[in-house]
Order: sequence, then C-alpha cells, then structure tokens
Amino acid sequence: MTINRRDALKNALKLAGSGATLVLPAVAAQAAGLAKARFDHGVASGDPSVDGAILWTRATPADVTQAGDIALTWHVAETDAGKPIRSGSVKARAARDFTAKVEATGLQPGRDYRYWFDAADGTRSPVGRFQTLPRGKVADVVMAVVSCQLYAGGLFNAYDAIAKLDRLDAVLHLGDYIYEYGAEGYGADIAKKIGRLVEPRHEIVSLADYRMRHAQVKRDVDMQAAHARAAFICVWDDHEVANDDWMHGAENHDPKTEGDWDARKAAAMQAYFEWMPIRDPKPGQPWAAINRSFDFGDLATLVMVETRLLARSEQVAAKGEGIAPAEYAPMMAERARADRELLGPAQLAWVEKTMATSVAAGKPWQVLGNQVVMAKVAGPDFEKQLGPVRYAAMMAKLPAQWRSRLETGMASYRAGLPFNFDSWDGYPPARERLYAAFQRAKSRPIVLSGDSHAAWANDLHDDTGRLVAVEFGCTAITSPSYGSLLPGIGTLIAEANKGEVRFCDQDAKGYTLLTLTPEHAIADFRTVSTIIAKPYTQATAIRFRARADRLDTPLEAIA
Repeated sequence: MTINRRDALKNALKLAGSGATLVLPAVAAQAAGLAKARFDHGVASGDPSVDGAILWTRATPADVTQAGDIALTWHVAETDAGKPIRSGSVKARAARDFTAKVEATGLQPGRDYRYWFDAADGTRSPVGRFQTLPRGKVADVVMAVVSCQLYAGGLFNAYDAIAKLDRLDAVLHLGDYIYEYGAEGYGADIAKKIGRLVEPRHEIVSLADYRMRHAQVKRDVDMQAAHARAAFICVWDDHEVANDDWMHGAENHDPKTEGDWDARKAAAMQAYFEWMPIRDPKPGQPWAAINRSFDFGDLATLVMVETRLLARSEQVAAKGEGIAPAEYAPMMAERARADRELLGPAQLAWVEKTMATSVAAGKPWQVLGNQVVMAKVAGPDFEKQLGPVRYAAMMAKLPAQWRSRLETGMASYRAGLPFNFDSWDGYPPARERLYAAFQRAKSRPIVLSGDSHAAWANDLHDDTGRLVAVEFGCTAITSPSYGSLLPGIGTLIAEANKGEVRFCDQDAKGYTLLTLTPEHAIADFRTVSTIIAKPYTQATAIRFRARADRLDTPLEAIA
C-alpha cells in the first residue's frame, strides 16, 4: 500500500483530532529536523542587487510520502573553498512544491560570490555563483541574453557555452523558459529522435502540470550549469502559460476543453514564481507586474518590462487558417486602433521615469529587456526577391501545405500586412507612445528582444523617420524558426526591410553576448553548431556596435 502526500496529511489530521500521538515516519523525521532531501534541480540565483541576490533551490524529498516542509541552511562565501560570510535558514515548503527562495543581503557591491544549501541530514547542494551589482564607477558590464528554450526541440548546448564563459556578470532571460505543448506537439519530431519527450506527456494546464514541466527543464545539466554560473534576470513571454497569450486569453487556450483562462494563468504564474530565481510579487500588486529595473553603477540601467499578461490587448488575427483578402482591411483597421496596448499606461509611465532618472544621473546606457521584436518588419516577397527560377526551386522543396501557407502569407505581405502581428508591429500606436517616452526621457536605449527564434540587429525609427533606439534580438536556445523550413530566409527579411533591419539570422541557435562600456555597446551574436548532438562548436556570426558619443547614428557592423 502506498500513501500519497494528500492521504498522509488527511491521516495526520485525523490522528491529531482523536488525540493519538502516532506520527507518520516522514513527518516525524521532518519534525526532528532530519528529513532527507536531494538537490536534483541544482541551484540558481537571480535579481541581483548591490548587496545581494535571490538564492533558489528545490529540495526533492527522499521519501515520497514526505508531507511537511524541509528545513535548509543557506550559505554565501567569497570563494569555492571559503568559509561562509553569510548564512541563514529557509524552508523548502511543501505548499511551494518543495522549492526555496531567500534573499541574501549585506554583501559588497560588484563582488563575485559563491553559495550553496545544506539539508538537515547533511546533504549539500551544488555550489553556485553570482555577482552583486556594482556601485559608482564601472568600466564594463558583460551580459548573456537568451530566450526560447524548447526542451523537446534540442539540447541546451548554448547554456553549456554560457556556463564556460570566463567573464559573465548576469544572464538576461527574455522568456519562453518552458513551453506548454504535449509530447505530440511542437518539436515532437526532434524530441523522439534525441530522447527529449516532455513531462507530462499532455499539454500542461494545471498547477501540477506546470510544476512538472519546470522541474524537467531544471534537471537538464546544461541548464543547471548556466544557473550556477551567474545570476539570471528573468521575465516570462507567452509559452510560460500558452502560445500568443494576452490579458484575457491565448491563441492556444480553449475554455471549452481547458477550463477558465484566469485559473490556468494563475497556476502558470504560481509555478513560475516557485521555480524561478525571481522576487515574489509585491503585496498589493498584480502577479503579472514583474517589470523592474537594475542599476549597474554609473554605466547602465536595465529596465525589464512585461508585455504579455499585465496590459496586452488581444492580437489581431485572421478568422480562419489563412488570411483571406477580404480580411486585410478589417485587420489593419483593428491594428491601427489607438486604444490597443502592450505595456499599459502605468508601466509606460514607469519606463519613462526610470529612463529619465538614469539619463539625469549621467549613465550612458539605458537597456530595455523586452519580450518581442520592436522593429517594423514587412514580410518578404520571395518571388520578387529571388526571381522566378530560384523561387520555383525553393517552392518545389516545400511540402504542399507549406507552399499554400507561404503563398497566402506573401499575398498578405504585398497588401501591407506586417510579418508578425504578435510583435510590436501588431501594436503600432503603442509602439509610438513608447518611442515618445524615450524622447521625453532624452534616452536612445538599447532594446533587447526574444520570442522570434531569430537574431536581429535593428535601427528603430518612429513614424517621422527619427532614429529613437537600436535593437538586438537574440536567437533561440533551441526553438525552431522559419530558417528550419527555409534556410537563408533571414537574409531576405533583412533585404526587404533595409533601413530598419540591419541583420536577421533565422537559421542558427545560440545567444547574444552584450558588452557595455562608457564608450560603446557591442553585441556578439554567438552560435552553436548543433543542438541535436554533442560535442558542438561555438562561433560568432556577426558583431554590432552602438557608440555612446554618436547616439544619432545607426548601428555599425564590426569585425
């Protein structure tokens, strides 16, 4: 006979009510402070400050009938072999899926630290590493920018590469840490070939489902290595809940079969806050309000925004599978509505105030951590760009259903519809409001974007043609892009958007390494040679530079 956790709790309550003194073995062990635990999911740190960071782990109960919280001790030291300079107690709470988070404070700014957890039975976690935010004069900052890690889609070789970087101050994760699809969904073909079927096998909807998917991702050794290497600064995108989500629903949510949207969203957010090294929601604030900022001394301010669940209006979308010509005008009219939002008024005002404060303090860089591509991107006309012969050869290689979809899409692009309605291109008035906020703050920020599974270097212009910002979009860790179907499509997208898009790579996987100095910002687009095997090789596809003393000039491609 087995007793699950719920039954154990019920039995314990019955015994307590009867006055009996019998206690279940796991509960007795916990009460004595001897509950056995493993650290199967490693350790992680996040949301660094000038005097500390959030420390995270999960204490996996060694006894499956474990019903109570597990007591842990956390430690921070200056070196791997050093004695702890800060220690404290924290509980891996059963109500939080045995995850534990604590904020270590009282540390020195701009310093590298090590940390670990101990269970009461003497089991020790792996050792992690983080750096506190600097204060005062800063020579440089180095950050890895990542997004879109479809577990089923391939190996996390990019995280192995990040973990091996000699210099790394923080990792910026722009969303899609998990995906909601089941074992027969997105990425299933690759998953079956390389043995990365998702858990649970069905599409995730409940709290237990989301917890299980997060747990699977954090068991990955490359994921653990990257988390142990540096503090993560994270925001979610859509797939932490469901594809193309917005305030009140998602493209991949059917209330008839998957229940209430708000319940699903709440379950997904709860699992995210449990399993990610991010500060918990502020009392009295919506859970979705994860926008926050980080100051890197006198050099930069990082502004992380939320563009999915807090204020986003529903995406413009066709009524059927494809976009019929009769839908073009209604879709474009809805897209142009001034009341459609991505950030919302309160968050927009916060962005402007935060950037203005940074500019007034003399910091050369304001960096916007944002989920979706901001540039104006028109869809390519392959037939016109390639010519009839090359176009026919390309189409002949595609499955019939994809040829039909591509032709339908190109017809809409020729009519002026944007490449992606889910990006900022689906909300042009909201984008103009953000650009106006940049101007009022006297900032020309660096915009960082994820979501697209492609690498981008973009010069961002408002509707008057004025250069207002530059954008670096990071490619995916594993998630497939249009390049998986049409190799080289990124070059054609860039050619179709000269003046706005300087570089687009829809083929390679990897990450972006952003280096900031008082003089310049350099984005290295790092790639890995494969995501379906090991070993792999790493390369730099291209580098772009923005100069602090020439904020009115476009990006420069450099050697």
